[in-house]
Amino acid sequence: MTLQIEDDLTRILQAAHESPEQAARELVVLELFRQHRISGGRAAELLKESREQFIHRAADAGIPYFDFTPDELKEEIDSAKQLARARLL
Repeated sequence: MTLQIEDDLTRILQAAHESPEQAARELVVLELFRQHRISGGRAAELLKESREQFIHRAADAGIPYFDFTPDELKEEIDSAKQLARARLL
């Protein structure tokens, strides 16, 4: 697939020392992740970086890596507490 990027946008990206192709790839991957269409692991893989690097990239873009509802977060915290108690026994 080929994507045409207008000259003005290309100049802006080049001034920021970014290749238009890489910038477009990053934006597409970040948007797919934000929409929950791909996992963080898959996003990192597509960008050829570690999961930790992707977590930072997503955070820099204002996209939370962990996106829990309040009930899901409470469940996760409760599960973590149970695991910690079980390990202490």
